[in-house]
Amino acid sequence: MKKVLITGAGGQLGSDAGDIFSGDLPPGSAKGGLPAAKVGRVSGYEVVRATHDLLDITNRSVVMEAVSAIRPEVIVHAAAYTKVDDCEHNHDAAFAINSIGTRNIAEAARLYGAYVTYVSTDYVFDGSADRPYVEWDTPCPVSVYGRSKLGGEMELDREWSVVRTSWLCGVRGGNFVKAIMGAYRDGKPLRVVNDQRGCPTVTSDLAAMLGWITTEKLPGIFHVTNRGAASWWDVAEFVVKELGGDPGTVRPITTADLDPPRAAPRPANSVLDNMALRIAGMDGMPDWQDGIARLVRALQD
Repeated sequence: MKKVLITGAGGQLGSDAGDIFSGDLPPGSAKGGLPAAKVGRVSGYEVVRATHDLLDITNRSVVMEAVSAIRPEVIVHAAAYTKVDDCEHNHDAAFAINSIGTRNIAEAARLYGAYVTYVSTDYVFDGSADRPYVEWDTPCPVSVYGRSKLGGEMELDREWSVVRTSWLCGVRGGNFVKAIMGAYRDGKPLRVVNDQRGCPTVTSDLAAMLGWITTEKLPGIFHVTNRGAASWWDVAEFVVKELGGDPGTVRPITTADLDPPRAAPRPANSVLDNMALRIAGMDGMPDWQDGIARLVRALQD
Protein backbone atom coordinates (compact mmCIF):
# COMPACT_ATOMS: atom_id res chain seq x y z
CA MET A 1 0.00 0.00 0.00
CA LYS A 2 1.20 3.52 -0.81
CA LYS A 3 2.11 5.69 2.15
CA VAL A 4 1.39 9.34 2.89
CA LEU A 5 3.35 11.17 5.55
CA ILE A 6 1.43 14.03 7.15
CA THR A 7 3.49 16.51 9.17
CA GLY A 8 1.69 18.62 11.74
CA ALA A 9 -0.79 15.76 12.07
CA GLY A 10 -1.88 16.89 15.53
CA GLY A 11 -3.14 20.27 14.29
CA GLN A 12 -6.64 21.09 13.12
CA LEU A 13 -5.77 20.77 9.42
CA GLY A 14 -3.35 17.86 9.84
CA SER A 15 -5.98 15.90 11.79
CA ASP A 16 -8.57 16.39 9.06
CA ALA A 17 -6.06 15.55 6.32
CA GLY A 18 -5.27 12.33 8.16
CA ASP A 19 -8.96 11.44 8.11
CA ILE A 20 -9.26 12.18 4.39
CA PHE A 21 -6.33 9.92 3.48
CA SER A 22 -7.66 7.22 5.80
CA GLY A 23 -10.87 7.11 3.77
CA ASP A 24 -12.96 8.93 6.37
CA LEU A 25 -14.77 12.27 6.41
CA PRO A 26 -13.55 14.70 9.10
CA PRO A 27 -16.09 16.17 11.54
CA GLY A 28 -17.88 19.15 10.00
CA SER A 29 -17.56 17.83 6.44
CA ALA A 30 -20.11 18.54 3.77
CA LYS A 31 -22.46 15.57 3.41
CA GLY A 32 -20.83 13.13 1.03
CA GLY A 33 -17.72 15.27 0.65
CA LEU A 34 -17.20 18.41 -1.40
CA PRO A 35 -19.55 19.02 -4.32
CA ALA A 36 -16.81 18.98 -6.93
CA ALA A 37 -16.40 15.62 -8.67
CA LYS A 38 -13.37 13.58 -7.62
CA VAL A 39 -12.95 15.47 -4.35
CA GLY A 40 -13.61 13.73 -1.06
CA ARG A 41 -12.22 10.74 0.74
CA VAL A 42 -9.00 9.17 -0.51
CA SER A 43 -8.42 5.43 -0.58
CA GLY A 44 -5.38 3.21 -1.03
CA TYR A 45 -3.02 4.98 1.35
CA GLU A 46 -1.41 3.98 4.60
CA VAL A 47 -1.36 7.16 6.67
CA VAL A 48 1.62 8.05 8.84
CA ARG A 49 0.56 10.88 11.15
CA ALA A 50 3.63 12.77 12.35
CA THR A 51 3.00 15.13 15.26
CA HIS A 52 5.73 17.42 16.56
CA ASP A 53 6.52 14.94 19.32
CA LEU A 54 7.17 12.23 16.74
CA LEU A 55 8.96 14.28 14.10
CA ASP A 56 11.02 17.39 14.81
CA ILE A 57 11.21 18.87 11.33
CA THR A 58 13.95 21.31 12.39
CA ASN A 59 16.32 18.37 12.93
CA ARG A 60 17.72 17.36 9.54
CA SER A 61 19.00 13.98 10.70
CA VAL A 62 15.68 13.07 12.28
CA VAL A 63 13.78 14.01 9.12
CA MET A 64 16.15 12.03 6.92
CA GLU A 65 15.87 8.95 9.11
CA ALA A 66 12.09 9.17 9.28
CA VAL A 67 11.54 9.57 5.54
CA SER A 68 14.08 6.83 4.85
CA ALA A 69 12.21 4.44 7.14
CA ILE A 70 8.68 5.39 5.98
CA ARG A 71 9.39 5.79 2.25
CA PRO A 72 6.19 7.76 1.57
CA GLU A 73 4.94 8.31 -1.93
CA VAL A 74 3.61 11.73 -0.91
CA ILE A 75 4.22 14.12 1.98
CA VAL A 76 1.55 16.58 3.09
CA HIS A 77 3.62 19.20 4.90
CA ALA A 78 1.19 20.94 7.24
CA ALA A 79 3.56 21.45 10.19
CA ALA A 80 4.20 25.12 10.93
CA TYR A 81 4.79 27.72 13.62
CA THR A 82 1.46 29.51 13.24
CA LYS A 83 1.37 31.75 16.32
CA VAL A 84 1.62 34.91 14.28
CA ASP A 85 2.32 37.33 17.13
CA ASP A 86 4.81 35.02 18.82
CA CYS A 87 6.75 34.82 15.56
CA GLU A 88 7.48 38.56 15.79
CA HIS A 89 9.43 37.92 19.01
CA ASN A 90 10.90 34.58 17.98
CA HIS A 91 12.40 35.18 14.54
CA ASP A 92 14.82 32.26 14.66
CA ALA A 93 12.17 29.78 15.81
CA ALA A 94 9.77 30.93 13.08
CA PHE A 95 12.36 30.47 10.34
CA ALA A 96 13.70 27.25 11.88
CA ILE A 97 10.27 25.62 11.70
CA ASN A 98 8.66 27.25 8.68
CA SER A 99 11.70 27.66 6.41
CA ILE A 100 14.49 25.30 7.52
CA GLY A 101 11.96 22.64 8.54
CA THR A 102 10.54 22.78 5.02
CA ARG A 103 14.06 22.65 3.57
CA ASN A 104 14.66 19.42 5.51
CA ILE A 105 11.39 17.90 4.30
CA ALA A 106 12.21 18.90 0.72
CA GLU A 107 15.72 17.45 0.86
CA ALA A 108 14.46 14.14 2.22
CA ALA A 109 11.66 14.04 -0.37
CA ARG A 110 14.15 14.50 -3.21
CA LEU A 111 16.44 11.81 -1.85
CA TYR A 112 13.68 9.22 -1.41
CA GLY A 113 11.40 10.16 -4.29
CA ALA A 114 8.38 11.60 -2.45
CA TYR A 115 5.95 14.19 -3.81
CA VAL A 116 5.38 17.20 -1.51
CA THR A 117 2.30 19.33 -0.93
CA TYR A 118 3.13 22.34 1.23
CA VAL A 119 0.48 24.30 3.12
CA SER A 120 1.17 28.04 2.95
CA THR A 121 -0.71 31.19 3.88
CA ASP A 122 -2.37 34.44 2.82
CA TYR A 123 0.24 36.20 4.97
CA VAL A 124 2.72 36.03 2.09
CA PHE A 125 0.92 39.15 0.80
CA ASP A 126 0.99 42.61 2.38
CA GLY A 127 -2.74 43.23 1.99
CA SER A 128 -2.44 46.48 0.08
CA ALA A 129 -4.18 45.29 -3.11
CA ASP A 130 -7.68 46.53 -3.87
CA ARG A 131 -8.72 43.14 -5.28
CA PRO A 132 -8.35 39.46 -4.37
CA TYR A 133 -4.87 38.00 -4.77
CA VAL A 134 -4.28 35.40 -7.48
CA GLU A 135 -1.58 32.74 -7.52
CA TRP A 136 0.65 34.75 -9.85
CA ASP A 137 0.75 37.92 -7.76
CA THR A 138 4.15 38.77 -6.29
CA PRO A 139 4.37 38.00 -2.56
CA CYS A 140 5.36 40.80 -0.20
CA PRO A 141 4.96 39.63 3.42
CA VAL A 142 5.03 42.22 6.21
CA SER A 143 5.26 39.89 9.23
CA VAL A 144 7.87 37.42 10.42
CA TYR A 145 5.31 34.64 10.08
CA GLY A 146 4.58 35.60 6.47
CA ARG A 147 8.27 35.89 5.59
CA SER A 148 9.08 32.53 7.15
CA LYS A 149 6.23 30.78 5.31
CA LEU A 150 7.35 32.36 2.04
CA GLY A 151 10.80 31.04 2.91
CA GLY A 152 9.27 27.59 3.03
CA GLU A 153 7.72 28.07 -0.41
CA MET A 154 11.15 28.96 -1.79
CA GLU A 155 12.58 25.61 -0.63
CA LEU A 156 10.23 23.55 -2.81
CA ASP A 157 10.68 22.09 -6.28
CA ARG A 158 8.53 23.54 -9.03
CA GLU A 159 6.81 20.23 -9.76
CA TRP A 160 5.40 20.03 -6.23
CA SER A 161 2.23 21.66 -4.87
CA VAL A 162 1.88 24.81 -2.78
CA VAL A 163 -1.55 25.30 -1.23
CA ARG A 164 -2.09 28.81 0.15
CA THR A 165 -5.07 29.18 2.43
CA SER A 166 -6.44 31.54 5.08
CA TRP A 167 -8.42 32.01 8.30
CA LEU A 168 -8.55 28.32 9.20
CA CYS A 169 -11.08 26.91 11.63
CA GLY A 170 -11.98 23.32 12.42
CA VAL A 171 -13.40 21.01 15.04
CA ARG A 172 -9.99 20.14 16.46
CA GLY A 173 -7.58 22.79 17.70
CA GLY A 174 -8.05 26.38 18.74
CA ASN A 175 -9.49 28.94 16.31
CA PHE A 176 -11.60 32.08 15.97
CA VAL A 177 -14.97 30.31 15.72
CA LYS A 178 -14.35 28.39 18.93
CA ALA A 179 -13.26 31.60 20.67
CA ILE A 180 -16.43 33.43 19.63
CA MET A 181 -18.64 30.52 20.69
CA GLY A 182 -16.95 30.38 24.08
CA ALA A 183 -17.19 34.13 24.66
CA TYR A 184 -20.86 34.17 23.63
CA ARG A 185 -21.76 31.33 25.98
CA ASP A 186 -19.88 33.01 28.84
CA GLY A 187 -21.73 36.27 28.24
CA LYS A 188 -18.56 38.18 27.48
CA PRO A 189 -18.70 41.34 25.35
CA LEU A 190 -17.91 40.68 21.71
CA ARG A 191 -15.80 43.41 20.09
CA VAL A 192 -14.42 42.21 16.76
CA VAL A 193 -12.33 43.90 14.08
CA ASN A 194 -14.08 44.79 10.83
CA ASP A 195 -11.19 46.32 8.88
CA GLN A 196 -9.49 43.04 7.93
CA ARG A 197 -10.99 41.01 5.09
CA GLY A 198 -10.17 37.46 4.12
CA CYS A 199 -11.63 34.07 3.26
CA PRO A 200 -12.76 31.98 6.25
CA THR A 201 -11.84 28.37 5.51
CA VAL A 202 -13.11 25.24 7.22
CA THR A 203 -10.39 22.62 7.58
CA SER A 204 -12.62 19.69 6.63
CA ASP A 205 -13.28 21.31 3.24
CA LEU A 206 -9.64 22.28 2.77
CA ALA A 207 -8.44 18.79 3.68
CA ALA A 208 -10.64 17.22 1.00
CA MET A 209 -9.25 19.53 -1.67
CA LEU A 210 -5.74 19.00 -0.30
CA GLY A 211 -6.22 15.26 -0.74
CA TRP A 212 -7.27 15.71 -4.36
CA ILE A 213 -4.40 18.06 -5.25
CA THR A 214 -1.89 15.73 -3.61
CA THR A 215 -3.10 12.45 -5.10
CA GLU A 216 -3.37 14.05 -8.54
CA LYS A 217 0.11 15.54 -7.99
CA LEU A 218 -0.88 18.89 -9.41
CA PRO A 219 2.20 21.10 -9.60
CA GLY A 220 2.38 24.77 -8.77
CA ILE A 221 0.64 27.23 -6.48
CA PHE A 222 -3.04 26.93 -5.62
CA HIS A 223 -5.18 29.26 -3.51
CA VAL A 224 -7.68 27.10 -1.65
CA THR A 225 -10.32 28.73 0.53
CA ASN A 226 -14.03 28.59 1.05
CA ARG A 227 -15.85 30.91 -1.35
CA GLY A 228 -16.59 34.49 -0.47
CA ALA A 229 -14.90 37.22 1.53
CA ALA A 230 -15.70 38.49 5.01
CA SER A 231 -14.34 40.49 7.90
CA TRP A 232 -13.76 38.89 11.28
CA TRP A 233 -16.80 40.87 12.45
CA ASP A 234 -18.91 39.29 9.69
CA VAL A 235 -17.83 35.84 10.82
CA ALA A 236 -18.54 36.59 14.49
CA GLU A 237 -22.01 37.90 13.65
CA PHE A 238 -22.73 34.79 11.64
CA VAL A 239 -21.56 32.47 14.43
CA VAL A 240 -23.73 34.23 17.02
CA LYS A 241 -26.73 34.02 14.69
CA GLU A 242 -26.11 30.28 14.20
CA LEU A 243 -26.13 29.91 18.00
CA GLY A 244 -29.56 31.53 18.11
CA GLY A 245 -28.28 34.83 19.48
CA ASP A 246 -28.62 38.44 18.42
CA PRO A 247 -25.84 39.27 15.91
CA GLY A 248 -26.33 42.92 16.79
CA THR A 249 -24.53 42.28 20.08
CA VAL A 250 -21.25 41.89 18.16
CA ARG A 251 -19.61 45.32 18.12
CA PRO A 252 -17.29 46.28 15.25
CA ILE A 253 -13.91 47.81 16.07
CA THR A 254 -10.79 48.65 14.08
CA THR A 255 -7.47 46.86 14.33
CA ALA A 256 -6.08 49.98 15.99
CA ASP A 257 -8.70 49.60 18.75
CA LEU A 258 -7.39 46.18 19.86
CA ASP A 259 -6.22 46.18 23.47
CA PRO A 260 -3.57 44.97 23.84
CA PRO A 261 -2.38 45.73 20.30
CA ARG A 262 -1.16 42.80 18.23
CA ALA A 263 2.57 42.40 17.69
CA ALA A 264 2.34 41.27 14.08
CA PRO A 265 0.85 43.42 11.32
CA ARG A 266 -2.15 41.86 9.62
CA PRO A 267 -2.93 42.22 5.91
CA ALA A 268 -5.99 44.47 5.60
CA ASN A 269 -6.96 42.52 2.49
CA SER A 270 -5.96 38.87 2.39
CA VAL A 271 -8.75 37.66 0.13
CA LEU A 272 -7.43 34.85 -2.07
CA ASP A 273 -8.90 34.26 -5.52
CA ASN A 274 -8.91 30.49 -6.20
CA MET A 275 -8.11 31.17 -9.84
CA ALA A 276 -5.87 28.14 -10.51
CA LEU A 277 -8.54 25.76 -9.23
CA ARG A 278 -11.24 27.55 -11.21
CA ILE A 279 -9.22 27.34 -14.43
CA ALA A 280 -8.71 23.63 -13.74
CA GLY A 281 -12.49 23.24 -13.51
CA MET A 282 -12.45 22.63 -9.75
CA ASP A 283 -14.31 25.62 -8.35
CA GLY A 284 -15.83 23.29 -5.78
CA MET A 285 -15.24 24.86 -2.38
CA PRO A 286 -18.51 25.71 -0.59
CA ASP A 287 -19.37 29.24 0.55
CA TRP A 288 -17.79 30.19 3.85
CA GLN A 289 -21.23 30.53 5.46
CA ASP A 290 -22.02 26.91 4.58
CA GLY A 291 -18.73 25.73 6.04
CA ILE A 292 -18.99 27.78 9.25
CA ALA A 293 -22.59 26.64 9.80
CA ARG A 294 -21.47 23.01 9.56
CA LEU A 295 -18.59 23.70 11.91
CA VAL A 296 -20.84 25.33 14.53
CA ARG A 297 -23.19 22.35 14.39
CA ALA A 298 -20.31 19.90 14.73
CA LEU A 299 -18.93 21.79 17.73
CA GLN A 300 -22.32 21.62 19.40
CA ASP A 301 -22.71 17.85 18.94
